[in-house]
Amino acid sequence: MEALRKNPAWKGRTGPVVLVIMDGVGYGTYREGDAVADAKMDHLTALTEGNPHTRLKAHGKAVGLPSDDDMGNSEVGHNAMGSGRVFEQGAALVSASIASGALFEGPAWKEIIAALKTGAQNTARKATLHFIGLFSDGNVHSHLDHVKAMIRAAKRDGAARVRVHTLFDGRDVGETSALDYIDPFEAFLAELSGPDFDARIGSGGGRMWITMDRYGADWEMVRRGWKTHVHGDARPFASAREAVETFRREIPGVIDQDLKEFVVAEAGKPIGTIEDGDAVIYFNFRGDRALEITAAFEEDAFDKFDRGRRPAVCYAGMMEYDGDTHAPRRYLVSPPSIDRTMGEYLAATGVRTLAISETQKYGHVTYFFNGNRTGKFDEKLEDYEEIKSDLVPFEQRPWMQCAGIADRVIEAIGSGAYDFIRLNFPNGDMVGHTGVYQAVICAMESMDLQLGRIAAAVRAAGAVLIITADHGNSDDMFEHDKKTGGVIRKDDGSPKAKTSHSLNPVPCVIFDPDFRGEYTRDLAEGLGISSIAATCVALLGYLPPADYDRPVINVV
Repeated sequence: MEALRKNPAWKGRTGPVVLVIMDGVGYGTYREGDAVADAKMDHLTALTEGNPHTRLKAHGKAVGLPSDDDMGNSEVGHNAMGSGRVFEQGAALVSASIASGALFEGPAWKEIIAALKTGAQNTARKATLHFIGLFSDGNVHSHLDHVKAMIRAAKRDGAARVRVHTLFDGRDVGETSALDYIDPFEAFLAELSGPDFDARIGSGGGRMWITMDRYGADWEMVRRGWKTHVHGDARPFASAREAVETFRREIPGVIDQDLKEFVVAEAGKPIGTIEDGDAVIYFNFRGDRALEITAAFEEDAFDKFDRGRRPAVCYAGMMEYDGDTHAPRRYLVSPPSIDRTMGEYLAATGVRTLAISETQKYGHVTYFFNGNRTGKFDEKLEDYEEIKSDLVPFEQRPWMQCAGIADRVIEAIGSGAYDFIRLNFPNGDMVGHTGVYQAVICAMESMDLQLGRIAAAVRAAGAVLIITADHGNSDDMFEHDKKTGGVIRKDDGSPKAKTSHSLNPVPCVIFDPDFRGEYTRDLAEGLGISSIAATCVALLGYLPPADYDRPVINVV
């Protein structure tokens, strides 16, 4: 790996470059429901108004997604910021692989089909193909069109029995939209089913209650999912619709992501348990919330919870979720090959780096920022620090760990031990997903206090501060009518909460108190967040790689 070249015109700074990623903080389109605008964020406002700033694109094609109707997310956002270029991302890669037929000609799919045939021969029963994943078309972790295409292909290729294990969304789509997906999907399965093909929903629950934990934050979620999907050990219902309707009656105000676990049962027996000889496809294409359930299926020396009966199955993920550990062992679509990230260049150049966040976003500021790479590029030059997240609902402690993150960053700025510090404040995203407006206001104001503290440390050290975000969320907290722009209201007149990401641009603010004229104060407009990498490199005093997307600053 080549080292970066010094910019001979750079006059230097005494302190490090500090990159603050305010997760889920954008510029709202609508005044009503913009918690960022409604919050008292005096420090961010002062930093923006008094320094060079611009707006960056953080969704759609600007981050490698199929179209500009696709909201950005933390995974692709950190990929773009860390790699300095735009790579086609999971949704686009999977859609292209299905459209071309390559997915169904690949070795993983063929192994799945062969395993079903072998399982049927060895067990004297119809081997079942199970699909587990996020049950929506949000296109952040998954898309139901992909599942439908695979079920059609499974029938064509001779599978006799399919069960779908539904993880309800309520974050990347409407917070109470589960039935909008269940009913047409049930109709789709019924149309495909017949004497020789039996396809049904087998189990389910909310994505924040079962299965989809990440970064080891709450393995109990995964245990509940395992018991539900594999053992059929959950409350029985006649259908997924009945389960959702019952939970909504019993738990007033519950949203889809928090729905309890259930199984579909007939004659008192669950219809979708996972047995020896079956095959399982985890159909999420995004890796962070896929690795833990993958480990439960694949690892022999698994110790996170007692799995009980562990069925012998052919397991595949939609994509390779971890390129370093090669998990899962079998996957249907290859992920983007992201090379020459900023982190790799900085390590080759001898730049001392600190990456820090709390558990919920630690993997984003490390793994995803480094191009889906788990380890460090240089153990001597890089420090990665995780501050443990609280195991409580985010709306109950919306400040999360932002003060602890700031404490460590301020210490690191003053220590002289680092040239580059990158951090993620998760508040705007994790609390934004709850849909609780008051909590999001609190989250924004808590984070703003820490921005003020960090800015003061930057000034004292002669450092440079870059403030940006990976996508919007807390800037768009109410559902709006797409035609009129008006707020959609519930029966009681209150606004209908929006828990998904936004399509809004995000900030880019540069606070450089010891500015020495090396670049113009007017920042470029119309760029995407992939420009952050070259911007960081330039502010460190180096020439960005020639094929990186241009920086927001114009070096003179």
